[in-house]
Amino acid sequence: MANQACRQSLSVRYLRTSRLLESLSIADGDGRFAKLTQQLAKTDLLVLDDWGLEKMTLSQRNALLEIMEDHHGLRSTLITSQLPVGQWHKAIGDATLADAILDRLLHNSHKLNLKGESMRKAMSKMGQSDHAE
Repeated sequence: MANQACRQSLSVRYLRTSRLLESLSIADGDGRFAKLTQQLAKTDLLVLDDWGLEKMTLSQRNALLEIMEDHHGLRSTLITSQLPVGQWHKAIGDATLADAILDRLLHNSHKLNLKGESMRKAMSKMGQSDHAE
């Protein structure tokens, strides 16, 4: 999807969620927070990979709410996660902020549940068969 967005001349930013949250924490400490959130707000498609793997701190939840608010209804956000959507609330932590974040994120969303083996696993098997010849 991100590849197709690029082909349509849309701006795309791919980030692992843990790295985004770390970058936001660092930016908050060194005064770049507003600049970073403005850059993210201007991105047509924000792709957050590995959503929900780590529990968020209060400042990370607040920062994520800012990003979701800036994107809501104006830009697109694509989330990938192995964690079922029903467990996202718990993964975010604080009930009130989780409600606010998920309301903005899931309102008007489309969910694609993928089944089958991991692409990494399938690609690994392909690579192994290439070496078997």
